[in-house]
Amino acid sequence: MIPYQFGYHRPGSIAQAQALFSSLHDARFLAGGQTLIPVMKQRLANPAHLIDLSRLEELSLVAAEDGAIVIGAGVRHFQVEDSPDIRRTIQALARLAGTIGDPAVRHLGTLGGSLANNDPAADYPAAVLGLGATIVTTNNVIAADKFFSGMFQTALQEGEIIKTVSFPAPLRAGYAKFPNPASRYAIVGVFVAQTHAGVRVAVTGAAPCVFRTTEMERALSIRFEPDSLSDVRLSSDGLNSDLHASAEYRAHLVTVMAKRAVTAALDGQSSPIRE
Repeated sequence: MIPYQFGYHRPGSIAQAQALFSSLHDARFLAGGQTLIPVMKQRLANPAHLIDLSRLEELSLVAAEDGAIVIGAGVRHFQVEDSPDIRRTIQALARLAGTIGDPAVRHLGTLGGSLANNDPAADYPAAVLGLGATIVTTNNVIAADKFFSGMFQTALQEGEIIKTVSFPAPLRAGYAKFPNPASRYAIVGVFVAQTHAGVRVAVTGAAPCVFRTTEMERALSIRFEPDSLSDVRLSSDGLNSDLHASAEYRAHLVTVMAKRAVTAALDGQSSPIRE
């Protein structure tokens, strides 16, 4: 085993976390650790210091406010799945959280950690972009359409911390994904939301970064039914291609998963969630 040492810090507040980040050389924030720790084990990242945000009360908020659900960056996946407020207001978001990884991952991973990492196959980016959420950080208020900028890249600046995410309550919404059978990451996942401002369709897993498909949004704006997408064909140009699925197959899956997401949105109010 290759020896590897690093400093571990557990601040008591966001302000202390930022002060530590500014004073330490080569520091990284640690949320749930479900991405950073495995990467460190593979020696693909070697930070000199870890600043643990996982127990900050400031990041643990879940509240229904003015037609939206506000979720703290430190809220874990299982808490999103189990929250009565989230289930009642955005059932599709609770369902999405329940599909992430396995129970161990869901009890450690956090909303903020997932968004800050922006893995191309993560589930939460699809919900954030599909619902037109707002990301509140220590420095800025960032709209979902401006937050995700590329593979593992976001609008976050050095040392900036996600505090909360505000999800507007949709008229209806649904999420469907074709998961990798081992990791449960999305080979393709599609989040569809009918909102007061129109229809939004966000796709994860298919490309280097989560994206919206305006052609599907236009079709569903005319008629919010699965069959409205039957003639929509996504180009495979620029899509991911690997041992799990070719770009062409991913393009096909986007339409299939989008149809299932619309069906889930139409049936969502009466479908039970796992207890």
